[in-house]
Amino acid sequence: METQGGITVQRALELPALRGGLPEVVAGGDRLNRTVRWVHAGEVPNIASLLKGGELLLTTGLGLGTRPAEQRAFVHRLAERGIAALVVELGPRFTRLPASIVEAARTAGLPLIQLHREVPFVSVTEEVHTEIVNRHYALLQQAEEVYRQCTRALLEGGGIPQVLRILADFTANPVFLETADGQLLYAAGTGTGPAAADPLQVWEGLRGQRSAREAGPPSGSVLVDVPGGGHGAGAVRARLVLLAASGPLLPVHRMAAERAAGVLAVVLMQARQEEELAARGRGDFLTDLAEGRITAEDAPAQAKVLGFRPGDGPLLPVVMRLAPELHPAGNWALLARAVLEELASVGVPVLLGVRPVEGRVPLLLSLRSESERTAVADRVAAALRAGLERAGMAGPARAGVHPPVVVVGVPGGWAAASAGLRHAAETAAAAQGLPDRPWYDARRLDIDLLLWRLRDHPDLAAFVDRAVGPLLEHDRTSRPPLLPTLQTFLAHAGRKAETARELHLNRQTLYNRLARISEILGTDLDDPQTVLALSLALRARRHTL
Repeated sequence: METQGGITVQRALELPALRGGLPEVVAGGDRLNRTVRWVHAGEVPNIASLLKGGELLLTTGLGLGTRPAEQRAFVHRLAERGIAALVVELGPRFTRLPASIVEAARTAGLPLIQLHREVPFVSVTEEVHTEIVNRHYALLQQAEEVYRQCTRALLEGGGIPQVLRILADFTANPVFLETADGQLLYAAGTGTGPAAADPLQVWEGLRGQRSAREAGPPSGSVLVDVPGGGHGAGAVRARLVLLAASGPLLPVHRMAAERAAGVLAVVLMQARQEEELAARGRGDFLTDLAEGRITAEDAPAQAKVLGFRPGDGPLLPVVMRLAPELHPAGNWALLARAVLEELASVGVPVLLGVRPVEGRVPLLLSLRSESERTAVADRVAAALRAGLERAGMAGPARAGVHPPVVVVGVPGGWAAASAGLRHAAETAAAAQGLPDRPWYDARRLDIDLLLWRLRDHPDLAAFVDRAVGPLLEHDRTSRPPLLPTLQTFLAHAGRKAETARELHLNRQTLYNRLARISEILGTDLDDPQTVLALSLALRARRHTL
């Protein structure tokens, strides 16, 4: 079988230069279909070390040695190197090839040719190399013709299935497009008769099982990456898979697949851009609704254009916000698609958009009744987080990176949805840094929202400094730190037994720490007003750091 840019030994022997030497095949006659990648001439005993494999080696035999053992070793080293064939010109060194050389070539399965007439080796080299270049150019032309057909199909309104069908017809084998992790996206077979193989059956037999994919491609198949234009995981958007189900796959088929992969990359990139534009468009609509640029009267008609057809029940606003460390380079089209697929199991109409600049995903869901709010919120929060993981934007839990925040607003009509989206978006920003929860109720974070809105006011920072500044100063220079004790104490509303249990302290140690905190702050932790002020200060501190 010919490989890319090569010709067979048989074809080389048919060219005028070698044919003029009256070639006689004395060994390996059944292997003349080997590929000649290059031609090399040499007369040194260690010539094998200078070769890479696939060469047609021309020699007069001066380097073969004089003893049979040397000659056999010379031939075996060439065979191990993987040369295409050995051509020996008879003359002063050999009038007939010794039996040791012929037997060694037969044993090694190496084509051995003797030339009965002297030929200029330079003429042989020129002719074979010219033939190789011409053959390579012919392969390129065939691959380019497939590329032109694929491009023409797209310009005429075709899509990925048409591109795969063109490639399948050219290779006379089924062709598949997989995701980067091996899931089947499209399949195309060749032929329409009863003998034509069903590509899906071929897929199931050779690639369908995860173990089959993990074991690598089947023998004789071709895999070509469809680039995604990114680094890391994003560098491969999909893979073209050609399986040798009906016949062998040749190098020209790989060349054609590589050119088709470039076409598919453009198609997939355009699809992703269109998908992201659509998701951004929905995000813009929801943001305009939240900020009052779209009235409650006009909103239903515009939402219908975007594919949202709610029922007669209330609308539930939801906003997910990503930490800045997670969203700058995110694949928002993939995120939107993954979340929507996850939300399909929720069973209610949903309008989802993305706002990449703010790292925000706003949603409106159509409930049948307000009593569904908690159950739907649970499922929506789970779907949002699952979509983030599928899109590769969830990020590993690590210090300094906040988990995504999901805030659920209050159900109501279109007017309430406008205010609810705005309220949920602001609350999602205010909630960053709070203990992680599947979702937050916007109604229960009004104090955090108020403090967040005051985050740039100098009085808020001054209040935090007056309330807990001395304790923070103590913790910078002394151990153990006391701020975690105060935070836990306030989180349990001053219940000392629960505080001690969570901190794994005995009661006397806790009492000593609380007394020390009171001394440092000059306050009474049994005073309700003091507890309220300290709770507010610690909640405000997140926004003044």
